[in-house]
Amino acid sequence: MSWDLSEPFVLELEVEAAAIDEYGHVNNAEYLRWIERVSWAHSASLGLTLEDYRALDRGMAVHRHEIDYLAPAFEGERLALATWIVASDGRLTLTRRFQLRRPADDRTLLRARTRFACIELSSGRPRRLPATFRERYGAALVCEAR
Repeated sequence: MSWDLSEPFVLELEVEAAAIDEYGHVNNAEYLRWIERVSWAHSASLGLTLEDYRALDRGMAVHRHEIDYLAPAFEGERLALATWIVASDGRLTLTRRFQLRRPADDRTLLRARTRFACIELSSGRPRRLPATFRERYGAALVCEAR
């Protein structure tokens, strides 16, 4: 498959009936759920689980989503959703990119970018990235082509 960037973390998906809206294709809200799923799966693969977040009293909260819906997906289709960490200021934020492809025709259905801010889970206030976040997420940083 042709990905926008190298070294993607990929989550395989199958479109279930519950994801379909009144127009007969995947509902926009479902794409956000998939983006959340692949983000958590990638974080877990880097050794940062929800339990780690809770133990550190830190979490990465969505600050901004940008989503380009390029083509619809339909019930029963198999899809591949990739994510990359493309930026981190090392202090408070990190940015992920996403690309959703349909392997059957190698078509990109969605491109997205999400900016996350580190928060203290107990208060919801912005806080510096813990060393563990900087190390694990920083090691996964992929350079975007200019």
